[in-house]
Amino acid sequence: MPGMKISGIGMCVPERVVTNHELEPLLNTSDEWIQQRTGIVERRWVPEGVELSDLALTATQEALEAAKVKAEDIDMIIFATLSPEMCFPGTGVMLQAKLGIKNTPALDVRNQCSGFLYGLAVANGMICSGMYKRILLVGAEIQSRGILKIPQGRDTTVIFADGAGAVVLEQSEGPEGLIDIYLGADGRHAEELCAPGMGSRWEGFVTQQMLDEKSHHPYMNGRTVFKYAVTRMPKTIQLICERNEIAISDIDVLIPHQANLRINEMVAKTLGLEDKAFNNIEKYGNTTAATLPICIYEALQQEFLKPGHLLALTAFGSGFTWGSALIRM
Repeated sequence: MPGMKISGIGMCVPERVVTNHELEPLLNTSDEWIQQRTGIVERRWVPEGVELSDLALTATQEALEAAKVKAEDIDMIIFATLSPEMCFPGTGVMLQAKLGIKNTPALDVRNQCSGFLYGLAVANGMICSGMYKRILLVGAEIQSRGILKIPQGRDTTVIFADGAGAVVLEQSEGPEGLIDIYLGADGRHAEELCAPGMGSRWEGFVTQQMLDEKSHHPYMNGRTVFKYAVTRMPKTIQLICERNEIAISDIDVLIPHQANLRINEMVAKTLGLEDKAFNNIEKYGNTTAATLPICIYEALQQEFLKPGHLLALTAFGSGFTWGSALIRM
């Protein structure tokens, strides 16, 4: 059976840079507090009028150009996000329309911080089975419009940001491509990181009480998330290496989900890969489903990641969901 490789990649972040100093008066916080707890120095927020599919479109166009293919050559779109343009339909069809392609199937993946990896697994199954030859996988978020920009929302507002990354995935007959992927979830902890308000639990999906209590904004139990993230991410890397008889020391580049620099540093230290870890959270914050493709893009641009390298991806987030992947670039 054929394998699957990344043949093109693109990214897009808004031009507006929001520094920690800009958030200080809004959130009753300080640049020092934010950096110590998250490692974030600045992030990007979209201006009024920009839609999620706009960010995705720009990233996609760059990925298509890098892959030397046209939009009509795409057999399927997989769109990973926690911040869709509307409750339904999914944002994948919004992107499809802006690409000007008809009849191409579009699937939205709602696995939050692990969304890109879950999307990668879905694409791999479809491509390796021969169902499709070329799939566009996008991770994109506009979170700045949903965070609570008052002291009550400080823990999440300093973290979440906007951006998009896209990859073109194709069949591969050579050594490059996805080696293996590992996914996991534990729904017992679903409400430790969630947007508890809005949804079919309630009549009308949203109530005045939710709006008054601001429960439609993100909630995070930071300590619990930290505890599980620093154990699950390295463990899945270890498991995936073991079942493929690959030594962890053979990994050339480690790219973890960009939620918290302290988490990533502990993950890298646990694996003994401190010098091989790539992070850019200080510039972009947590762009959730977009963090991994944005990191891959920048690691390639900076030649930290090169053709032939063994790349390890890992993520952990809401759900709780998590995953890891090994890719030969």
